[in-house]
Amino acid sequence: MPGKDEIDFQFLVEHSMDIITHAGMDRIVKYVTPSIFHLLGWTPEERIGRMVNDLILPDDLPVFADAYERLLAPDAQTVSITLRVRRKDGSVVWIEANASLIRDPATGEPKEVVIVMRDVTERKMLEEKLAALALTDGLTGLANRRAFDQALKREWKRALRDGSQLSLLMLDLDHFKRFNDQYGHQMGDDCLRAVAAAANGAVRTTDTVARYGGEEFTVILPSTGATGGVATAEKVRAAIEAMRLTHDPAPQSEIRITASIGVATAFVRTGGTVKKPETLLKLADNALYKAKHEGRNRVVSSPHIDSADQ
Repeated sequence: MPGKDEIDFQFLVEHSMDIITHAGMDRIVKYVTPSIFHLLGWTPEERIGRMVNDLILPDDLPVFADAYERLLAPDAQTVSITLRVRRKDGSVVWIEANASLIRDPATGEPKEVVIVMRDVTERKMLEEKLAALALTDGLTGLANRRAFDQALKREWKRALRDGSQLSLLMLDLDHFKRFNDQYGHQMGDDCLRAVAAAANGAVRTTDTVARYGGEEFTVILPSTGATGGVATAEKVRAAIEAMRLTHDPAPQSEIRITASIGVATAFVRTGGTVKKPETLLKLADNALYKAKHEGRNRVVSSPHIDSADQ
């Protein structure tokens, strides 16, 4: 007859809010607590005899496989992972799983795996929201400088892998300080938001528009050569000009918000001359300076069609 401590332990296990699963070394479920019904919609009877990993989303199976391999290491005690599983109704939840290996006390051979799982969907959603906020410009909703830096490095590596071209636009609003001084910071902020929306609407969904700082914006154009880069820059410039935001309160004023844009393109390949994506940024900035110097409200392309290898 079971003792009081054993009965108390069984009571705690059966009424735990976490899912506790026992599986053999063949990964077949031998036991699971009733809490699986509340969290995943399955009854224990429906899960016993099934593979412990058959509810995991395919994209997350490598995470599980790596954790299982680490669990079999001689000095391993508990392995923790976070992954997505599918509920019985088809919805997806994030699960934090802590797995422990039970070994035969006499031989030390692995006998069983005990996995304790809990729903961490709300926590993951909050983490993802905070991560998105950290990469978003609070005023315009565009990617911020940090996100731009990450995207440029990511697209540079992709272009290197594919041996493709990468174009970058550097955009600056003409005489924005005059507009800001005339109407105040609130209207200046509204202007920046309008420009952000216009620029974002003039490019592809695969392009990255970012607020680089102040009234400067950047656009990363993957798989785009020099001709395509200039054409896109002209679309962005025209979209901003078409808003007809004036610097002057006079109804017939022709002094309007416009943009100067510099374009730079690199053919990214091993053995090229440009070694870092920052060089592409410098070329675009130089072209922007030339656009400003030549009269503003225009697109100037860098004379260099550079190649790169890092």
